[in-house]
Amino acid sequence: MYVELNLLCNICGFIFLVYFITVKINSQTLSNIYFEIKILKSKSTHSFSLLPKIVNGGIAGIIGVTVVFPLDLVKTRLQNQKPGPDGSFMYRSMFDAFRKTYAAEGYFGMYRGSAVNILLITPEKAIKLAANDQFRHWLTPSGKPLTLIREMLAGAGAGFFQIVVTTPMELLKIQMQDAGRVAAQAKLEGKTVPKVSATLLARELVATKGILGLYRGIGATAMRDVTFSIIYFPMFARLNSLGPRKKDGSGDAVFWCSFASGCVAGSSAALAVNPIDVIKTRLQAIKKAEGEVEYRGVVDCFVKTLRNEGPLAFFRGGACRMIVIAPLFGIAQTVYYLGVAERIMGLKK
Repeated sequence: MYVELNLLCNICGFIFLVYFITVKINSQTLSNIYFEIKILKSKSTHSFSLLPKIVNGGIAGIIGVTVVFPLDLVKTRLQNQKPGPDGSFMYRSMFDAFRKTYAAEGYFGMYRGSAVNILLITPEKAIKLAANDQFRHWLTPSGKPLTLIREMLAGAGAGFFQIVVTTPMELLKIQMQDAGRVAAQAKLEGKTVPKVSATLLARELVATKGILGLYRGIGATAMRDVTFSIIYFPMFARLNSLGPRKKDGSGDAVFWCSFASGCVAGSSAALAVNPIDVIKTRLQAIKKAEGEVEYRGVVDCFVKTLRNEGPLAFFRGGACRMIVIAPLFGIAQTVYYLGVAERIMGLKK
């Protein structure tokens, strides 16, 4: 219970800190924040406000994860599996992994690890989307459109900011998602493995390695998320700008355009960074099946995977990851651009 409360407090504190760091320089007190919201309510022109963007990112993250989590679980198991002594794999394809997981673990087995993911996806997506908007706001020349280089810099900043939350979230999620595969592999060999929970694992890591134990694989996570954001955000902005606009004069894209742009940009960026995602997933898998290779770091993982499994191993789970990311970011950008939080808070979008 203590771990969950401490984790929740850290998350809330981090979101609060991000707001104070990135909001307008003169908004340094609670009274100034309240004054800013009052001003936003009264202005008819567009104003930049970070708080509703954080809320929108959180809402979008929860909805997206709930919809696509079973696909993400299958992706993790496909990326982590290694060939057996006879060269065969436990899962032959995405559909085979779905079928075997459902048969062995049932419906709720498809959502193993979803609790920690849903808890931490809120600050993760909020930071990612809000930070990108904040960086774009800072990098936009007065009265001029952003250049591609500046869009990429804004995306890189967003990707770097989010790893504070993404790394422990993915570390704990991967252990839960892969536990069924490890247990099934052990069962084939006549062995058993103890059940794992995110709470017990977090407590064990903090007790033995300190808070840094939750940041195993942070280098690979940073490589993946920064690269993904450099590709995703500029691509989304360009695609979204090509579609039809709303008739209310706001200049925003219509609903389906934001959704489609998020899907296309998300799936494209996901496939591009899949080799890094494979390395990250394998580095963060703490509980391994009997005889599976241990890795000392990013380079060691890359070399051993290439030598033992060939270059195609880096694209294992790629199609599944594209299917996961496409609706996840399509939903995220739609909620974000619909301005759900602005409507709730009574602010102009």
